[in-house]
Amino acid sequence: MSLRSLVEPVYERVLAHQCTVVPRHIAIIQDGNRRYARDLGADTATGHRAGADTTERLLSWACDLGIETITLYAFSTENFNRDPDELGELFTLFCEKFMATVSDERVHRYHIRVRMVGDRSLLPSTVLEAVEEAEAATAGYDRFHLNIALAYGGRNEIVSAARRILADAAAGRVRPGEITPALVDESLGDGAAVPPVDLIIRTGSEYRTSNFLPWQANGNECAVYFCAPYWPRFRKIDLLRAIRVYQQRIAASGQPSIRHG
Repeated sequence: MSLRSLVEPVYERVLAHQCTVVPRHIAIIQDGNRRYARDLGADTATGHRAGADTTERLLSWACDLGIETITLYAFSTENFNRDPDELGELFTLFCEKFMATVSDERVHRYHIRVRMVGDRSLLPSTVLEAVEEAEAATAGYDRFHLNIALAYGGRNEIVSAARRILADAAAGRVRPGEITPALVDESLGDGAAVPPVDLIIRTGSEYRTSNFLPWQANGNECAVYFCAPYWPRFRKIDLLRAIRVYQQRIAASGQPSIRHG
């Protein structure tokens, strides 16, 4: 048994004890699957499946900590430019994971509502069918929320919301004076509105937020935590470190908080 395997559980407990304040909504940019696979000398599919395994673990950690909403940046509009073989692997993986949600014991035990955010018109029909089945199976749940951002681009989302508002204004359903931030909130997400983001986490030593939830994150002045591990190597320790950064920001700003434990 290595020294690290002995020390990490102790450190994790210390961090968990320190993190008395948890964010309502964490958004995660899951970066590094391909670099992880490259380091192993494996194909990209191996990296993406290892990343999906980390996502499974994250779901349990989030529920145990009482984090109400998790939004995962799984596939951006720019990702459609990737190699066709990799796209096929990803779409197959998305289908598998959304379909697995229907029978996932944790989803039903924790009452997790699963929804997609993004441009549905860009997705293959097989992926969209799996998404809709997972959404239907969890539509009655509201204790925890898992949002999967697929075919998502933050600027596109804002433009689409503006178009909907303008159409309503042209039809006389909305007056100019009624266009408020709350109305924009309602118009975002194509029926799957995402609440304000409290904390963004990005893995893989990338220091940018990549057009992810700009209205919900920047408008809320959320905390941002960048960390080195590739997404497949992301641990509960890394999640707790990110929450500690959020907690420190809340303490410094005097904002209201939610406590757990």
